[in-house]
Amino acid sequence: MNDHVTTHQASDDARNESICIYVNGEIVPRDQAKVSVYDSGFMLGDGIWEGLRLYNGKWAFLDQHMDRLFEAALALDLDIGMAREGVINALEATRQANGMESDTHARLMITRGVKTRPFQHPSLSQSGPTMVIICEHSKPSIPRPIRLATVPHMRGLPMTQDPKLNSHSKLNCILACIAAEKAGADEALMLDINGFVNTTNACNFFIVRKGEVWTSTGDYCMNGITRQKVIDLCRAEGIPVFERNFSLVDTYGADEAFLTGTFGAQTPVASLDGRQIGSGDLGPVTKGLRSLYAKLIRQEVG
Repeated sequence: MNDHVTTHQASDDARNESICIYVNGEIVPRDQAKVSVYDSGFMLGDGIWEGLRLYNGKWAFLDQHMDRLFEAALALDLDIGMAREGVINALEATRQANGMESDTHARLMITRGVKTRPFQHPSLSQSGPTMVIICEHSKPSIPRPIRLATVPHMRGLPMTQDPKLNSHSKLNCILACIAAEKAGADEALMLDINGFVNTTNACNFFIVRKGEVWTSTGDYCMNGITRQKVIDLCRAEGIPVFERNFSLVDTYGADEAFLTGTFGAQTPVASLDGRQIGSGDLGPVTKGLRSLYAKLIRQEVG
């Protein structure tokens, strides 16, 4: 029996079959939303993206998501073709076209655009960027804590592919996830180049030891917005929190472990490499941080 779980598992919602999608300034029915086979995102993974959650008619932490998007575009020398306000207006137009108010997840994707020939050089993308926004009715439905397996795939050095970029080039993370599934786990725990615990293939990773919350240094992991919110909450509430190097030995002996991400917020971890972490269930510190984060969301969206 396959009881595989993912950190982005959502309840089925038939409304998603008839959503409207934003494609380059037009909002069209899902079955008409298409991009060219010559698009640089399809051909080469040359693009960036953001994932956002909608609560009470508002996008949570919108400013931070826009900051990250435009910083990534600058790093890729990718001209988005519109200012920050234009991107937000496109996101809002897509939300309104679908009549969405809450329990919504948006995937905002921008590539370098359609190429004149099917080759690598960025100068072949001459018609401007491609922007696609998919808003789905999406309520997390993760039925149990996540099982992780350590894999040989790493989040690499900044000069190879900086893991802080939310780029369309996700092959190393996909291969990590496949390796974890082959090992009988749900998702992968990836180490950094020095062998310290880093991140999973899809989320940031935290452990709890003796009331202290630990996460990686941040040098080799995605610059997660939810990750930073958890760190900030710990500091505000007087919970000892450390961005530090720690090993698999430290992790196997942890009292709790959890993942952070825009979709699942704080997802408990049951086991790593077949070793149960703490009780194997949602621990008290993780539970407390969930409550604090939920309160933060309510403050954010009114």
